Order: sequence, then structure tokens, then C-alpha cells
Amino acid sequence: MSTTGFFRIRLTTIRANEPLPFDIFISLDQKIIPYLNKDHSLKFEKIQSLHAKDTGESFFVADTDKQLYRDYVKQSMNSNLIHNDQKATILRESSMAILEDLYENPDVSKALEESKPIISDLLKFMTEAPDSIGNLISLSGHDFYTYNHSFDVSIYSLGLGQALGFDAKTLEELGQSSLFHDVGKRMVDLSILCKKGALDENEWVQMRQHPQFGLKILNEHPNITDAIKAACFEHHESWSGGGYPQDISGTEIHPFARIVALTDTYDAMTTQRSYNVPMTPSEALNLMNGKLKGRFDPEMLKAMYSILFKMDAA
Repeated sequence: MSTTGFFRIRLTTIRANEPLPFDIFISLDQKIIPYLNKDHSLKFEKIQSLHAKDTGESFFVADTDKQLYRDYVKQSMNSNLIHNDQKATILRESSMAILEDLYENPDVSKALEESKPIISDLLKFMTEAPDSIGNLISLSGHDFYTYNHSFDVSIYSLGLGQALGFDAKTLEELGQSSLFHDVGKRMVDLSILCKKGALDENEWVQMRQHPQFGLKILNEHPNITDAIKAACFEHHESWSGGGYPQDISGTEIHPFARIVALTDTYDAMTTQRSYNVPMTPSEALNLMNGKLKGRFDPEMLKAMYSILFKMDAA
């Protein structure tokens, strides 16, 4: 089924009993057809019922209404009538829809530029509603896939960047870097990305190439900074050496890549996947600070402890 001209949304981003400024479409029988016209509304019970049945692939808005949808979400995030925990749901679900669209965009330069509102919204929410950041993370999907993972890695990376004292401009670049650190996976066979179980030797060879694939993609587009490229290319390098693809170590590794190495590993360990049980935050951190300690910048690992304990306390 072609979804050209549309992007997916989740109905939990829709405010109940309010007229919509855009049309909503639904996927039925391999076709996208009108579901709800603009200026109409949905009741709360209907939204919850439909959302419970939705795998994330059912509801759409036309690309021509993308800015209307973003403005609509921004209104929700700025509303004093919506609880911060609900805003966490809205922010995550709306960002996921936009991120999926951006990740599939062949124009990476445009995608990176259009990701800036996601980063801005995340930073604003993290500043204004620190007690709800845990909710934002805990709303991860039931399985591990690129968009969920990239979004979570971005949240952790921004928190770590704040703890390390990065300024606003650097945080924005870090946010983009972490959102697109796995862009090379678009060149990895889907059967490998979605495999239920451990990869065999040949599959692992291809998976380990995603940093090179990512750098190749980024190099094909102008105006992409060296920091963004480094986060993509170096996030599987190890502080003590032995990583890939270059086997560099210590401060040879770009700071953004050192941050993403931490947050990428932590999220992979603590997220449900089809073939394993997730670790608790403390189990993951203890392993990272024990057997895996040599992989990470020690000062950044220490800062990671501090932000995760703050989130856990919240």
C-alpha cells in the first residue's frame, strides 16, 4: 500500500470534543480513505477505543496539512488545561509520526532541518516539566524499532548534554545527531533489522556496516556538520579501543559520538525487544559501569548516572 502524500499520526494526539483543523484518513483494504473531515470532532471514549486497536499504521493526515498538524500539537503543548503527563503522550506520539516521515525522507538535509522543532519541543518540555520526563521515556512502544529507539536516545542525549553544560545551539546539534545516529540502518536489510533472535555471522557483518552506510548518506547532502557525521560514524567506537568501524579510542572519538555510545547502549538494554527481556535502569547502569566500563567516557558515564537517578526520583 502506498502512503505517498500522507504521514501517520496517533489518535492520542487528538483533543477530544474539539473541531479539527485538518482531515483524518484511515487505512482500509490497502487503501487510504477519508475517516473524519475537518471541523468535526471525536469523543474521548472513541479516541481511546480506536487507539487501543491501532498498531500505529492506521490513521493519517495529508502532507499538505503537515504544518496544521504541527501547529495543532503546539497548541496542546502550550495549553494550561492539559496535564503534563498527557502532554508527554502527545509530544512522544506526534514526534514519532513526524520522525518516521523524516527518517524515510531521501533529502537528509531537509529532514535534519525539519527535525529542529522536535528538538526544541523536547528541550522546552524537559525544562518546564522535569517531573514528567520519566513518563515521556516510559511511553516507549512494546518493541524496539528505529523510530522509538532514536527518539529515546535523543531524550537521554539531550539530558546528558544539559548535565555536561552544553549551550542551546550545541544541544540542538546534539539532538539532531542523536535522532539520526542510525540513519545508515535504512541501507540494512529489513529482515535483519526485524529479526527475532540473534544475528548470524553474515547478518552481523551487514549490521556492523550501518555507521559507514550512515556516513555515506550524510556525505551525499550539503550543510551537514562534522559533529552530526561523527555521531553517526563513531557511536560504536569504544573509549578504551576495540570498537568499530575505525578502532579509535578516548578523545579521538567526537564528544557527540561518546554521548550517543552511552545513550544508545542504555536504551538498547532497557527496552523490550522481541527476543529478550529488558534490564531495569539500575541493572543496565551497573553493567555499563562494570563489565562494559571500558567502552564509555568515564566522566560522561558519571553524568549519566546523575540524570537517570533524577528521572527515576521524578
